[in-house]
Amino acid sequence: MSVVAIPTRRHPGTRPTCPRTAPTLTITLDLVPGPLSPRLARLVQLLGELAESGEGRLRTVEDLAPAPRPAPSPVGEPSADAPHVRILAGSRMVRQGDRVVPLTRIEYELLLFLAERPRRVFTRLQLLSNVWGYEHAVARTVDVHVRRLRAKLAGSEVVTTVYGVGYRLADEARISVDHSR
Repeated sequence: MSVVAIPTRRHPGTRPTCPRTAPTLTITLDLVPGPLSPRLARLVQLLGELAESGEGRLRTVEDLAPAPRPAPSPVGEPSADAPHVRILAGSRMVRQGDRVVPLTRIEYELLLFLAERPRRVFTRLQLLSNVWGYEHAVARTVDVHVRRLRAKLAGSEVVTTVYGVGYRLADEARISVDHSR
């Protein structure tokens, strides 16, 4: 896996603005073992050239220090023996351990959407567009459905809030999608 961070820089001749940290573009590539495809090799080469030109810098995951994680809270924390959540896509059922979890259509679609795209953060508007199918709703609608989904899957940390951005599947989520059932 490679991570590329390219902070923007001010072009000559533009007036200075108030001091703030430079925005960063992070591109994450999940690489399979073996040689790179020609298109992917070209992308990595172009990103390297951009970094060498002084427009940014190229760093791999190994170069990055792990971010400090907040201390876990003992209340509501999923344990190592938390029940595994299985999404049976063929029958549109969700099972948590041995029990069937009754979800509404939107809750099911939201859970499936996040489970099929782990480690990606989605804004409320992206979720409205991709799960609900429209963008003309109050973005806080997503918050309500996430809260209900968390309540129904109590004991399993499934959805994580990325403050100021949106939601994603939790790293600790014990979840699998079975498309055959």
